[in-house]
Amino acid sequence: MLITLTEQNFRETIEKPGIVLLDFWAPWCGPCKAFAPIFEAAAKRHPDITFGKIDTDQEQTLANKFKIRSIPTIMATKDGSLVFSQPGMLPAAALDQLIAKLLMLPAKA
Repeated sequence: MLITLTEQNFRETIEKPGIVLLDFWAPWCGPCKAFAPIFEAAAKRHPDITFGKIDTDQEQTLANKFKIRSIPTIMATKDGSLVFSQPGMLPAAALDQLIAKLLMLPAKA
């Protein structure tokens, strides 16, 4: 599932059980534009994972909260806990490897 995250729906989205992948991006960012189809294709392949896109221009409070200094930045939460954060675009194979690792993490007790 691919959704646009805002301050209004962010907390409820990342606090739900399961994996949430976050893409912090901006419309003017070339690498962000290149990563968008990779992220969207992964969302289609993994309907059991929530994929959230956060426009750092529109959601500056969220960008500041997570100290986003470089975009794109990819983050992942599992069961409400931050488990991965990395600035920079990921190739499709690396994103698939990350998702495989996230799926192997134990559920929160």
